[in-house]
Amino acid sequence: MILSTYQTIQSVFCCCCSVQKRALRTQVSLSRRDELIEEYSRQPSYDTPDMYRSKRLTVPSSKRKPPPPPLSEEEIRVIALYDFPAKEAHDLTLRRADEYIILEKNDPHWWKARDWHGKEGFIPSNYVTANTLNNLEAYEWYCKNISRNQAELLLRQECKEGAFIVRDSSQKGAHTVSVYSQDGLNNGGNVRHYHIKRDNLGLYYLAEKHLFKSIPELIQYHQQNAAGLITRLRYPVSPLGNCLPATPGFSYEKWEIQPSELTFLKELGSGQFGVVHLGTWRTLVKVAVKAINESAMSEDDFIEEAKVMMKLSHPKLVQLYGVCIKNKPLYIVTEFMVKGCLLNYLQQRKGRLRKGLLLSMCQDVCEGMEYLERNGFIHRDLAARNCLVNERQIIKISDFGMTRYVQDDEYISSLGAKFPIKWSPPEVFHFRKYSSKSDVWSFGVLMWEVFTEGKMPFERRSNSEVVEEISKGFRLYRPHQASLAVYEVMQSCWHEKPEGRPSFAALHQTITDLAETG
Repeated sequence: MILSTYQTIQSVFCCCCSVQKRALRTQVSLSRRDELIEEYSRQPSYDTPDMYRSKRLTVPSSKRKPPPPPLSEEEIRVIALYDFPAKEAHDLTLRRADEYIILEKNDPHWWKARDWHGKEGFIPSNYVTANTLNNLEAYEWYCKNISRNQAELLLRQECKEGAFIVRDSSQKGAHTVSVYSQDGLNNGGNVRHYHIKRDNLGLYYLAEKHLFKSIPELIQYHQQNAAGLITRLRYPVSPLGNCLPATPGFSYEKWEIQPSELTFLKELGSGQFGVVHLGTWRTLVKVAVKAINESAMSEDDFIEEAKVMMKLSHPKLVQLYGVCIKNKPLYIVTEFMVKGCLLNYLQQRKGRLRKGLLLSMCQDVCEGMEYLERNGFIHRDLAARNCLVNERQIIKISDFGMTRYVQDDEYISSLGAKFPIKWSPPEVFHFRKYSSKSDVWSFGVLMWEVFTEGKMPFERRSNSEVVEEISKGFRLYRPHQASLAVYEVMQSCWHEKPEGRPSFAALHQTITDLAETG
């Protein structure tokens, strides 16, 4: 038997800096042994079974909804992290905090699900998380993909005593509580970072005298008691607020977009292949629409780029929504990044960006490149001009026109193929040989661009002079904003031999460690 209660809690969202109400459902099922089991609660509860019974909602029989289909032990239960309105007949609408049953996972990005009323359809997999007791993603205070510097920026923007988040630490599997306090010593407030530790019995603690079996219990305690912290945890801060994650396509298997579904608002700029416009899809979603000049790119190459982008989905990659291929010009429709190109962003804010934020930008790009490396993709054109910035100053990799999928981590381009000399390693300009390690070299140059706030690498040198100097062992100088440790990371990317360069996985760990130590 399924018992349901509904509660409303208030939560703080960063995008609008307002308090919003959030509906939660608590599912309680009666087992064969007459034991009441709590299926889901946004915060851990210590109530007894009798107390659960007392919270039960009584619904008039005439208004009761039909019971949901019975569950099997093998069915996977998930909780919606965000609202998702169904856009096509085969989609299923998601309501944040409601529970759903996953029926199929044939597509990694779109899963078939069933709601508690028995309705079935497809949902974006990045909008849900597993409904398990210790899954931190179910809690509004948990921020999975956020760096130390981004946490500080977010909490300072919130500017409330006791505003806090829980985030992943640089140490794998560990977590950190970041909390803001207006301590009077710093005009901008102070953000403290507390590592959640475990004793030899596996219990969690921030202050040694207060031990807990789970992180949610620990957070709940410190929401009521400072107990050694700079202040108690008063306001959980969501990193997303109303900013929903992009989905791979607008709906399941909807990759072809009709031109009639697009509204063009204004021109954003022009690139190597054509003009880019800000637009909307069905007047619902802001998008970037890239028109492809017929002379700049063949239709086959266009389809090839689209195929590459369709396979990729990561928080640090600009998401493809679909393509228009029936009419000319051809269009690629992608996620819109409100703050534009990283290169322009750096140049326009010269002298106003903190070193910590610059390192955080490199961390974002490295995370996206680690994903490409892990999945066998080579970008081949990584540079600040090909990265974009969103409203939360998160950096995402874009422009996959030269990207290739390779099985053996190596690709040799055709004779006469163009490539960016000043971002390329020796094996590329001598032998046209690409690998994830050639992307690592380019990443080192991108780091240099970031820490010089948008300078041109090898500013006054021609391409032929750059080839000659790189071949002789010369490298870019240390930017004055880059510490010795940061410059050492750049230099490790510029090893003459590909095998001497670190992987993106190793680079990401190194940069994360640097960010955590401040």
